[in-house]
Amino acid sequence: MSARILVVDDLEANRRLLEALLTADYYDVMMASRGEEAVQLAKREKPDLILLDVMMPGGIDGYEACRRLKSMPETRHIPVVILTTLDDRENRVRGLQAGAEEFLTKPIDDVQLMARVKSLLTLKVVTDELRAREASGKRLGVIGNDSRPDAVDQHRVFAGNVLVVDDNPTQIKRIHTALGVEHRVHILGDEASDGPPDLAVVSVHAKSFDGFRVIARMRSGEATRHLPILAIVDPDDRKRAIRALELGAHDIILRPIDEEEIIARARTLMRRKRYQDALRQRLDQSLELAITDQLTGLYNRRFLFTQLDPLVQRAQCGGDAVSIMAIDIDHFKRCNDTFGHDVGDAVLREFAARLASNTRPSDYACRQGGEEFIVVMPRTSGDIACLAAERLRRSIAGSAFIIPGLDQPLDVTISIGVAATDGSDETTETLMKRADEALYEAKRSGRNRVIGRAARDAA
Repeated sequence: MSARILVVDDLEANRRLLEALLTADYYDVMMASRGEEAVQLAKREKPDLILLDVMMPGGIDGYEACRRLKSMPETRHIPVVILTTLDDRENRVRGLQAGAEEFLTKPIDDVQLMARVKSLLTLKVVTDELRAREASGKRLGVIGNDSRPDAVDQHRVFAGNVLVVDDNPTQIKRIHTALGVEHRVHILGDEASDGPPDLAVVSVHAKSFDGFRVIARMRSGEATRHLPILAIVDPDDRKRAIRALELGAHDIILRPIDEEEIIARARTLMRRKRYQDALRQRLDQSLELAITDQLTGLYNRRFLFTQLDPLVQRAQCGGDAVSIMAIDIDHFKRCNDTFGHDVGDAVLREFAARLASNTRPSDYACRQGGEEFIVVMPRTSGDIACLAAERLRRSIAGSAFIIPGLDQPLDVTISIGVAATDGSDETTETLMKRADEALYEAKRSGRNRVIGRAARDAA
């Protein structure tokens, strides 16, 4: 994976050492010697990863540089690895509080460094893709600007579910002691569970199972594809560490497990997951809003034609027939004029609820606009569609609408026009036109009725 990495260190020898190591893996390296310089360079060049030394004379140190990077919208999503000779707990916590995704103690172990680099760059690629899709949605007007995944607190500790896949009782106990204070820890095979895991801790040295296979299956499984994995490896077994990362582990921790370290790494991995989950949820919600009528909760006009066009084309080629209902609420304008638009909206919502309950799961109930609705019925002949339309008409007319704020129920009726595909020359436009003509005929004939219109009738 090629990427641009910013190396920040006041000692040229350290910068050159890291540059040589990173360029050997074909990374593009930029360098800075001061904290302020690093902040400005990152803001201008937007690297994919920053390796940031803590101890820098003059100006701002690494902690303050990290805080500034994480406070700016242009750079807050760039992963930062703090490099320090200070290995005590206080400085580790300080680095995390500054917003760093990772910290490594000097002298830097090459395997550990490259493990962190690859893990964070993989995350950055996914995050950049999600953010690009969100930005495209905002430009197209599909996604609003009022809700942001950035609102996920980058430093708050979220209680999560940790799945431990290990067969070493002493090691399991140590993990449980360290992570059980903040999280719910479960061992693979336990019946008790509080939901899907937010983190998997997998030993690659287990004797009773193949830890590598567990990692590979988690990375390929639909339910666990986005689950962060922390692999436990021996400090002198670089081959296994590299193999774990190649198979999809997001991070590694060396044995014997340091409790403070596993706590910090678990927080980092789960915080990343929360952020990506927020992005995905935001995109899913935006997609749903893009195809949904906000007043009624039914599909909108845009979705109607994306579904109807291919169904009609399939019918043209000898596939199953497709029918549509064109529905209009009778005298709806009179309802609005008499009782106001709030009551009119309540009528639309109640009608939409009844419409949804009187259609099959395979049907598409859509609001075309105003008081006009369309139901697309795949694999349905005209006769069957007319029967379904009559059932819907009776459901609406047979029970008055109870509207909050009105003293008495409202009697509501609907008129329905039905059309079905018939012949190889059928198009979406001709099908919709016949359904509209049938609807108009139903309204001219006195309303509160169903009229079907076949292709031969239109001819």
